[in-house]
Amino acid sequence: MRNLHLNLIAGLLALTGSTVLAKNVLIKGGTVVNVEGQLIADVLITDGIIKAVHKGVEAPSGTTVIDAKGKYVVPGGIDPHTHLSFPFMGQVSHETFLSGQTAALAGGTTMHLDFALPIDGDLEAGIKRHDQKAELAVMDYSYHVPITKWTEKVSSQMASMVKKGINSFKFFMAYKGALMVGDELLLDGLQRCKELGALAMVHGENGDAIAMAQKATFDAGITGPEGHIISRPAYLEGEATGRAIKLARLTKTPLYVVHVMSKDAAEEIVKGRATGQKVWGEVVAGAIGLTDEKCWDPDFKIAAAHVISPPLRNKEHQMALRRALAGGHLHLVATDHCGWNSTQKAVGRHDFRILPNGIHGIEERLHVMWETLVNTGLITPSDFVRLSSTEAAKIFNLYPQKGMIAPGSDADIAIIDPTKEHVLSAKTHHSALDTSVYEGMNIKGKVVTTISQGRVVWNNGKLSVEPGSGRFIRRQPFAPHLYQGIKEQEARWIAEEFPYGPVPVKRQGDRTPEREEL
Repeated sequence: MRNLHLNLIAGLLALTGSTVLAKNVLIKGGTVVNVEGQLIADVLITDGIIKAVHKGVEAPSGTTVIDAKGKYVVPGGIDPHTHLSFPFMGQVSHETFLSGQTAALAGGTTMHLDFALPIDGDLEAGIKRHDQKAELAVMDYSYHVPITKWTEKVSSQMASMVKKGINSFKFFMAYKGALMVGDELLLDGLQRCKELGALAMVHGENGDAIAMAQKATFDAGITGPEGHIISRPAYLEGEATGRAIKLARLTKTPLYVVHVMSKDAAEEIVKGRATGQKVWGEVVAGAIGLTDEKCWDPDFKIAAAHVISPPLRNKEHQMALRRALAGGHLHLVATDHCGWNSTQKAVGRHDFRILPNGIHGIEERLHVMWETLVNTGLITPSDFVRLSSTEAAKIFNLYPQKGMIAPGSDADIAIIDPTKEHVLSAKTHHSALDTSVYEGMNIKGKVVTTISQGRVVWNNGKLSVEPGSGRFIRRQPFAPHLYQGIKEQEARWIAEEFPYGPVPVKRQGDRTPEREEL
């Protein structure tokens, strides 16, 4: 069935025509937006690289010209959290690299970071499997690697991953009996990440407590999708997030908290950063565009589509997360795109505990952000660029290759028409999924053009992608955004917490041990 789907979508893509491979592309007269500000300028692209950004650019003959007057020209989106063809809960998520990336390009996202799950703890085997899944990729991508067990082999393979250009590792504090790790493994992993100059990522939920709550909820006769929400309260997300931050403080390791879904978790991140700790909080588009209300829908298909972990929360949490992003207390927006068809979700119809977790959003992310954050006045277009692209580029050491529009950067660009109105729907999205959690959401502001690797791949409603053209992007360790100042921080923390003099303390009668005594 999956092969049939791949053949069908490949055929559909072939009908759209070949990718526009013009040597030169000129984006003319748009408002170019970077984190630092915006200006009306032309953007010249040559051989996949931005060559010039200023007014009055003269392009060589044969250049493809795109009129961007009245539109925003922004760096292509970077989605730092996706799960394409993800093996989980006894199934493999329906969204493939081909279908998921095609949807991403139609929504202005030009790079994503996907999770390559180990096979029985073997990191190398997991990467090999994921590389095979990525053979039909159509845009730039990279990997994170989850750590699900701890051995000397795993520790050694983490170093091998870094040499391959993977600089981030994830630790699940939830999913007891499957992916969950305890504090001891988490501490070992945090320490190893620091040694390697990698980024430690955590899914912050208390897996032991959730397992207990799930059983109690199910035993009380609450077996549907609403049971998923009830058994994963926000305070358990806050507890685990705070615990992870404190353990990262002990090891002095930069920490990235994935899919912050509650104000409880956000408050823990704010507290950690107030001490000077290097911790970042990722919000997903669903958390700012949706609430948990649909999990009570009498139509199981609708309710099940909204099941994700940590779960969607109520309006109070939603607004708190929007404000935290606007105020700089949370730092970027991802999707946690894990696309399950309704037939796959149906396995949990009578038991929410086995209902596949995950929602989509790789195509909708920029539009949801624009509607909920820019159109409401909470953020500016420059803030939008930071939250959708630049901060991810800095955190994962892709900047300035990605995340900005400037000479020398990759020509990954989205053009947004702020006046264009549209409605999100499963009937019009480019995902392989048969449902949409954003069904009927009205948006003002639309990505009308996407340029990836210097190629015009989405323009005025038409896709032009080339299966197999995707590139794995290597990322170096010790990202400056994460590791600059780490050593100085360690010395400062000791001096601030114990302001009694240098350590170790030299005491009367002490002598320096002979070498053979050490």
